[in-house]
Amino acid sequence: MGGFFGVVAEEDAVSDLFFGTDYHSHLGTMRGGLAVLDGKGFQRAIHDISNAQFRSKFENDFRRFHGSSGIGVISDNEDQPLVISSHLGVYAIATVGVVKNAAELVKEVFDKRRVQFSEMSRGGINATELVAMLINSQESFEEGVRFAQEKIEGSCSMLLLTCEGVLYAVRDRYGRTPVVAGQKEGAVAVAMETCCFPNLGYQVCRELGPGEMVRCAPDGVETVLPPGNEMAICSFLWVYFGYPASSYEGRNVEMARYRCGGALARRNPVEADSVGGVPDSGVAHALGYAVESGIRYSRPFVKYTPTWPRSFMPPNQKERELIAQMKLIPVPGLIQGKRLIFCDDSIVRGTQLRDQVKRLYDDGAKEIHMRIACPPLLYGCRFLNFSRSKSEMDLATRRTIREIEGDTDDVAAYRDADGTPFKEMVGRIRQRLGLSSLAYQRLDDLVEAIGLPREKLCTYCWTGEDVSTPGGCSHGCARCGKPCAAGSAQAS
Repeated sequence: MGGFFGVVAEEDAVSDLFFGTDYHSHLGTMRGGLAVLDGKGFQRAIHDISNAQFRSKFENDFRRFHGSSGIGVISDNEDQPLVISSHLGVYAIATVGVVKNAAELVKEVFDKRRVQFSEMSRGGINATELVAMLINSQESFEEGVRFAQEKIEGSCSMLLLTCEGVLYAVRDRYGRTPVVAGQKEGAVAVAMETCCFPNLGYQVCRELGPGEMVRCAPDGVETVLPPGNEMAICSFLWVYFGYPASSYEGRNVEMARYRCGGALARRNPVEADSVGGVPDSGVAHALGYAVESGIRYSRPFVKYTPTWPRSFMPPNQKERELIAQMKLIPVPGLIQGKRLIFCDDSIVRGTQLRDQVKRLYDDGAKEIHMRIACPPLLYGCRFLNFSRSKSEMDLATRRTIREIEGDTDDVAAYRDADGTPFKEMVGRIRQRLGLSSLAYQRLDDLVEAIGLPREKLCTYCWTGEDVSTPGGCSHGCARCGKPCAAGSAQAS
């Protein structure tokens, strides 16, 4: 997914930039970058952080960089921030999101001739450079940002730092990712994760609305483009992505996860000796389950945190499975002969969970009951790329539905948690994973746990519905004319 941090201050701000960017490391483990404006121009550094922590890779840059403004980014793939020279001036840019129609936009640009791309990330067009080219096609940053947001299918939040030291922050058109401004005496910072502010001395001063663009100066924040009316912030931020100490739209991540766990306990009670969470995000869900159910919390698995990253990040499946195996260490005394409940954030492919379940049985577990903090994932994310899966058929649900139905895209019936197709799907997944029982969160319970109105949340990966999709369904019927795959079934 990725994350960014920007700062503009009266004094040297490199320390805030360094640590503020580092506080977004949980959002990605592939590339990191900093761009700092000093009296002579931009200093920039980009490093591969796939096998090392951000701080260790940027320690030397931290010591040599000096400046009162800068932007930093943790990126899924492309090198950034980029430093761009155009008729709008020289500026640095960082983006977070995904441009699903990149090929179409590149063709449009090439058709106009006399343009080129130089930042070829891993053999392809750098999405951040493409966004910059869209901005540069207009007569001002404001017009360029509005134009880019209208052209992009997917999502795009961004930071722009001009050579005059003006910091612009822009939230995605539909607010899929959070962008929050913090302030302290003599400095303003903009981030995606509010957890970065307290230890740096910042207080949250405002959250940007969907599509809003602001101009930041050391003494405050000014709106340049007003926010839109439609918001579809990613629900998965509260389920998995977000850091526990962070809040989005005033709703704290950790507290939402406690409520998710409590809802699972009320809906899906079972007798057991202990409740545990699959580290890290499953822990808070399990604590909520334990409090609600009265079953004691324990840690049959502990995570070796010093070196192992989140296992969804690496693009190679074998590497993901290796990380999933190596990072979790069993505690035999909490496993042997025990009836265990485990809470996890989600089931994507199911391969890691299947291996973990086998290890628990090998270590003597008597029963294993799995409780998942979100509904079954039925659709691949079109807006943030939260998974490395290349196809929806990688999803455990889709493979199971194919076993039942054959080759079909019509999965609407499997959204209804009270329906027979849903129950058959879950039953088959349970059998494949070797679980004593398996239960998923209901969508209405998840929405209630987050605490925002359903219409302000993106639930596309569970329902196929989204405010930005023509026709409001997974295929975009108004555009492509395919049968609706999501319009008839009950959302919960």
